[in-house]
Amino acid sequence: MDLNTVEAVHTPRSRDEVWPLGPTDAILAGGTWLFSEPQQHVTRLVDITTLQWPPITLSDNGIEIAATTTLAELTDLSSTLPHDWTAAPLFAQCCTALVAGFKIWRTATVGGNICLSLPAGSMISLATALDATALIWRPDGDTRTLPVADFVTGVTTNVLDTGEILRSIHIPAAALRGRTAFRKLATSPLGRSGVVVIGRRDTPADGGALTISVTAATVRPYVVRFEASPTPDALREALSVIPDDAWTRDAHGDPDWRAAMTHQLADQIVTELT
Repeated sequence: MDLNTVEAVHTPRSRDEVWPLGPTDAILAGGTWLFSEPQQHVTRLVDITTLQWPPITLSDNGIEIAATTTLAELTDLSSTLPHDWTAAPLFAQCCTALVAGFKIWRTATVGGNICLSLPAGSMISLATALDATALIWRPDGDTRTLPVADFVTGVTTNVLDTGEILRSIHIPAAALRGRTAFRKLATSPLGRSGVVVIGRRDTPADGGALTISVTAATVRPYVVRFEASPTPDALREALSVIPDDAWTRDAHGDPDWRAAMTHQLADQIVTELT
């Protein structure tokens, strides 16, 4: 879609050139959502792909994934990561959870999916299941970090203040060494995810804890942790921290259905990872 209110496109080459950002500026990376509907308030696009961030940086401490990394680049990690990073299949599983063709995969970005902050954002699912932290650039030249699980606050809302930019997410090596289990439900074969539940069992050397993340079914991510495999009652009690008004209500599933399926899928994951 043409954005006929846009009067200029800014292409910064360094961090200092990104700012100032005003209320009628929009950050452009993949643009798959930005160009999908009218943006009447936008008069200038700031294309952060010209900053040329390395998409994926591997180290002994884990993986840094630039906000401008495409889904296609991320999916490749499932087949290229070191063999002891057993969570590798989760990258492809989460990418394929999106309703998107191959052209979108080559354009849509990790940061765009997280910053859009929809309940069904599968990059949010991936990041919260693997204890990812977000690195945020502030307009004053400083940075701040926080768990991606705390980044999204509601449907299309997040913690970014005016002028802030998501620079990257970091996934720790301990999470990548864990075994994972992935479950997704939608009300139609090609429908938006209605429930996504992901489990991760850490190795004994990393503490052996079990982490379960809930996304899509809720308006923001919820993560629960157990030192050992929980009993059904303990699992039910842990998931009860999700308030009644936090279950997503839209055309892709009623709250009661989402809550019931979340509990059922979490039970399956506990059994699989025990």
